[in-house]
Amino acid sequence: MGTLLTERRKSYKKTSLLAVVNLLLILNAHDRFIATASSNSKVHIVYLGETQHNDPELITKSHHDMLASVVGSKEAAADLMVYSYKHGFSGFAAKLTESQARNVAELPGVVHIIPNQFHSLQTTRSWDYLDLSSYSPNNLLHDTNMGDGIIIGVLDTGIWPESKVFNDEGLGPIPPHWKGHCESGQLFNGATNCNRKLIGAKYFIHGFLADNQLPFNTTDNPDYLSARDVTGHGTHTSTIAAGSLVANASYKGLALGTVRGGAPRARIAMYKVCWNMPYPSGQCSSADILQAFDEAMKDGVDVLSLSLGFLIPLFTEVDERDGISIGSFHAVARGIHVVCAAGNEGPGAQTVTNRAPWITTVAATTIDRSFPTPITLGNNITIVGQAKFTGKKIGFTGLVYPEVRGLQPYVLPGACETLSLNDTSVDGKVVLCFSKVLGASEDIAATSVRAAGGVGVIIARKPGYPIGTCSNDFPCIVVDYELGTRILLYIRSTRSPMVKISPSRTLVGKPVSTKVAYFSSRGPSSIVPTILKPDIAAPGVSILAASSPSDPLVDGGFALNSGTSMATPFVSGIVALLKVLHPNWSPAAMRSAIVTTAWKTDPFGEPIFAEGVPQKLVDPFDYGGGLVNPNKAAEPGLVYDMGTDDYVHYLCAAGYNDSSISHLVRQATKCPSTQRSILDVNLPSITIPNLRKSVTLTRTVTNVGPLNSAYRVVIEHPLGIAVAVNPDTLVFNSTTRRNSFAVTISTNHKVNTGYYFGSLTWTDGKHNVTSPISVRTQIIESYTDDY
Repeated sequence: MGTLLTERRKSYKKTSLLAVVNLLLILNAHDRFIATASSNSKVHIVYLGETQHNDPELITKSHHDMLASVVGSKEAAADLMVYSYKHGFSGFAAKLTESQARNVAELPGVVHIIPNQFHSLQTTRSWDYLDLSSYSPNNLLHDTNMGDGIIIGVLDTGIWPESKVFNDEGLGPIPPHWKGHCESGQLFNGATNCNRKLIGAKYFIHGFLADNQLPFNTTDNPDYLSARDVTGHGTHTSTIAAGSLVANASYKGLALGTVRGGAPRARIAMYKVCWNMPYPSGQCSSADILQAFDEAMKDGVDVLSLSLGFLIPLFTEVDERDGISIGSFHAVARGIHVVCAAGNEGPGAQTVTNRAPWITTVAATTIDRSFPTPITLGNNITIVGQAKFTGKKIGFTGLVYPEVRGLQPYVLPGACETLSLNDTSVDGKVVLCFSKVLGASEDIAATSVRAAGGVGVIIARKPGYPIGTCSNDFPCIVVDYELGTRILLYIRSTRSPMVKISPSRTLVGKPVSTKVAYFSSRGPSSIVPTILKPDIAAPGVSILAASSPSDPLVDGGFALNSGTSMATPFVSGIVALLKVLHPNWSPAAMRSAIVTTAWKTDPFGEPIFAEGVPQKLVDPFDYGGGLVNPNKAAEPGLVYDMGTDDYVHYLCAAGYNDSSISHLVRQATKCPSTQRSILDVNLPSITIPNLRKSVTLTRTVTNVGPLNSAYRVVIEHPLGIAVAVNPDTLVFNSTTRRNSFAVTISTNHKVNTGYYFGSLTWTDGKHNVTSPISVRTQIIESYTDDY
């Protein structure tokens, strides 16, 4: 799912704690895989749909028998078998040549067979910002005893169990529905490293080892053959979802406060499926992900949190190369809410991933916290940049900009990414440079300036990307082009430009505004644009949480990281709280409650902008229903519920064949000859990507509020779009819990347009149940006029 946006260097220093660790067990396992399969074999996932009975041993035996029928013997089948999926669904992963894969595909009962694929990885103030303060006696956090009794399964890079955030102080017995365990491995003792907080820890590596083409466990990229986390990503996300309260946490004094998860009394089960590799950091095999889903369903998790996914182009929901869509379908069918990251490929449109309608997909926002860093020029004008500089103040010293002299058309003057200081004396000075791209400009420029004897760097760049952290407290301060130009004009106006740099400080509350992060992937979905994605947004920029000691940017056990990877566990923690309050709600009802009650502004009523070039006001493709509002989600009034039949409707309308759907849902399914519209899938949103004249769709809402209530409709019309609802009033009582309504949408536009946005709200005076509407007029369908 895009690149991991933790603010860390892309490669570890050779002085890493684990650089000298030799993983003999991994190497032995790797050798065994090589010895038992030919060099042209690859891991293939053989998907057989739902399990046909409840005996895992018999299911595994049938998998071995099936494979043996193709490879010639049970011994060969045992050597080639990577995983047997036998709890939540049926299937297996095995090393096969292409000809063997074709033969397996023709066996009775095989739904799909596809090659293994790789996925990528993708809070001291944050919970107060969302109005879930642990000090307030009246909010969802305290109404649910902080999520006690709920188990959150996390599929990630592992966990650092010694972190203070995983202490089990005050927790009671492990929930009785838990059937899992902690698996011992390298530097991880299942008996002693787990407790009443961290109740499960497993690792899955066979699919990764069998198909990985790069060296594993190198000096620069070490890892453990266990659930222990080397990168810190899984530790960080677990903290956000369900970490225990730890006072006086900070990153070098910044973001000081009490760190905790959204559901601090919920339990954590870690399923390590991602392994430390060179860029992109974190490689996660589909075969391993499916095995983790299978185990998690058997173990008894209540919520699954996945901060990982695919890049564009996407696979369909019945294609196991995705791994997440299939595994999550079976989990959701068992009542397990699955929360996934939207991706980090923004701000471009159609970049969102994890788009299946049974998944809750999360975008990332900033919060009302920043790290202002004063830059005082020699003319006594102070400009406030952003940084994570906690070193000593730099008194007035020289300030330079590396000008390029003469006609040199291929040289970019002062470009941070290619900073050339050969003709500029920077010893003891601060350097100003202008970045042409977003990303690792701070690190590159800081390295160049430091090597030349400089004492700091000011980076002018496009606004919107998370600020990085330069190592060893070297000051690298970010400003936008406007402020950077003001600094440059000062440099050019005087013979001896000077500058003073003060350490960063933490600013919370007003006037810091909330924005959808630049990197956060945007909708619409490139594969099924009628399904609004992302569903919801949550904080994901500079989030303080625990990390691994091997993280080069950790301080005192904590790091400030950014990404939709961080936003995802925010929603997972909130879902855990909601499950305490509403244990019988389906995952769809839970998602509906979250989407329809979300803030459309920030918590203070100020508008939310979407970072990009230029910034703009947000729309549903930036943040779905809005910014998650936990307390409102607890009492939504009405929900748009869905179950397996609704997902079958979706799969049929999306064009998947009867056989694939039948195996997926474990019953014979025949799509009707007259197909229902995909627009009728009972989502808490309406997205029409190809409106020509007029279309009518239906929705059904279930009353989960006061027994006797009446709701009237309020429409915010998209520009040039007419929306009519029939009936315009819904009445509920003891005999009427569900009501359906029709929505007719027509366009006044006579040309192909972009998307226009509005909303449909049902209100009873107390509850406002709001569905975003997104409509694009297409007079000529399947036509692109972008050039």
